[in-house]
Amino acid sequence: MPENKTFPPEGLRPPAVHTLQSLKSAVESGEILEAVALRCDVNHTLHFSLNGIRAVMQREEINAPWISGSDRDIAILSRVGKPTCFTVQEILTDEKGAPVARLSRRAAQEKAMEYFLQCLRPGSVLACRATRLESFGVFLDIGCGIVAMLPIEHISVSRISHTKERFRAGQKILAVVLSIDPERRRFTMTHRELLGTWMENASWFRPGETVPGVVRSVQPYGSFIELTPNLSGLADTREDLTTGDRVSVFIKSIRPERMKIKLQVIEKLPPDSTLPDLKYQITDGVLDRWVYSPPNYEKAPVETVFLQDG
Repeated sequence: MPENKTFPPEGLRPPAVHTLQSLKSAVESGEILEAVALRCDVNHTLHFSLNGIRAVMQREEINAPWISGSDRDIAILSRVGKPTCFTVQEILTDEKGAPVARLSRRAAQEKAMEYFLQCLRPGSVLACRATRLESFGVFLDIGCGIVAMLPIEHISVSRISHTKERFRAGQKILAVVLSIDPERRRFTMTHRELLGTWMENASWFRPGETVPGVVRSVQPYGSFIELTPNLSGLADTREDLTTGDRVSVFIKSIRPERMKIKLQVIEKLPPDSTLPDLKYQITDGVLDRWVYSPPNYEKAPVETVFLQDG
């Protein structure tokens, strides 16, 4: 499925200049627009300025009721200063005769959810935005503020201890629909399939090279060093290594048939606060099956099968 241009995540919609005429047209068409919420008053009404035209969004129109936590005050207060999608319900006039647009984010979310339930299926690739990072996973806005969960074990093949080691809040990423629960209106996502197979990642390296890596696991028999988010190798044990250390490693051998890369740690490197690049090998479409392991791998293939409804 191509990038969702009809119901993009909040903050990813192309900027638009609003006029009174365009807002009146949006009332008729039901077009979804977006603007930054400027303040929330004591009645929990959000206030906007649409190119100088005042607009308001009442509390009951801020979140669809089926969104988890939508009835909490923080779900409303946290919209201030953030891009917020909406449909224009009507244009009123205030006591001075100036136009006031009445907005509804809830209506936009209802439209987006109807579309998602009809058009998405396991394997659909979507542009998303990371909204909250937790130790167990990332909350993703998949469109119009509709939240999906990306569990930590589905982020990359190389294991991490916290999602902040891969993403930052507000970051645009791609993700794949792993499962859909229509009754609860919930989506579970996966990400690792987009980062490439073992062979695709291993093709960027050669025996004899020295490259940087990150220590992801220290075991009695050796340390697993991440070369890319979807590729790790094993180095001999060193007492001075701990999880999270940056190191330079010499690549001793690459063995696709065993899906193993043998490394030698050269030295520890200074910490680096930057996140590793996400090199997506798949950027759109619908996946039916993804096989990580090489064709000649000696053991059972490492794969993901996207089960379709019915």
